Amino acid sequence: MDRNPTRQITQSEQGCGLPSGSFKSRGVGNYLLAKLKDADDPRRVHFYCASGGNAGLACAHGAVTLSCKATIVVPLSTTPLMVRKLAEAGATDVVQVGASWQEANDHLTQVLMSDARSKGEEAIYVHPFDDADVWDGNAGIVREIARQLPQVANHYPQNVVPTLASSNDGQADGPARPDAIVCSVGGGGLFAGVMQGIDELGWHQTRVIAVETDGADSLAQAVQAGHPITLPAITSLATSLGARKVCQKAFEYGCRKDAVVSAVLSDSDGMRACKRFLDEERFLVELACSVCPAICYEEKLKDLVPGLNESSRVVLVICGGGNISFDVLDKYMKDTAFAAPS
Repeated sequence: MDRNPTRQITQSEQGCGLPSGSFKSRGVGNYLLAKLKDADDPRRVHFYCASGGNAGLACAHGAVTLSCKATIVVPLSTTPLMVRKLAEAGATDVVQVGASWQEANDHLTQVLMSDARSKGEEAIYVHPFDDADVWDGNAGIVREIARQLPQVANHYPQNVVPTLASSNDGQADGPARPDAIVCSVGGGGLFAGVMQGIDELGWHQTRVIAVETDGADSLAQAVQAGHPITLPAITSLATSLGARKVCQKAFEYGCRKDAVVSAVLSDSDGMRACKRFLDEERFLVELACSVCPAICYEEKLKDLVPGLNESSRVVLVICGGGNISFDVLDKYMKDTAFAAPS
């Protein structure tokens, strides 16, 4: 990422072989295992998940692996591409209803699960982002960063400029720490997991840049207001970030001004980043994910975290996502309203 003077360390979840193509397999997969272990009769378990798409994919893949059923409910804004992927992943049923995740979730819990239980199924609710098991699964990303980061020094010259996280945060012989971690925020499950992992490791000097798109910026607006808020609607094209309200844990983490910086980018920033990331890194990621490298491409890092320099260590969580194709990318690039820099 040659336009930015910061050393970039890219963690690509798509390259980790996760079955759903996104980080959601971490948190949702951990959740499914925990719930199945506690089930009264695993043979009657039927998972129910409301999702913008990617959590549903993780739920469907996980359920098939565990020989369970899975019904996925998605909002009407979910693309035909994602609906088809959910069916192909093995979902027992895919239902489209509601303008946003909240409406889809209400239909799932109040209608479908109630009906399933009346038929004798052990209907298990799968929250895509608001559960401790989900956060713990996602926290594994940070644990892996801790293991991998010391190896990165072998591929770069020795640091000559002190970095923000070059100290051991008061811990003797501590491991190398990133100066910043960039992750996107929808409902807040990934963000909460990253923050949990940072706290576990005592990375007190590492800053987290929580990135959203304009029109899906429920965390940024809540932090600014000083209390949880619910967006009236999701107007961003990054529908995978389409939670009108973040989970309480994410809000609490977002209010930690010493550790978290909120950033809101435009859909057009994300669209341009989709293409550039494909050109430079050979990964095709969706809009909800591309806003992370967009932070670098749009040269916003130094403004967000003062003190970063050419020797700083910045980790981008490239969370993947299935809501993208070459046809979708081509449409982005042909839309002159979005293709030109703002």
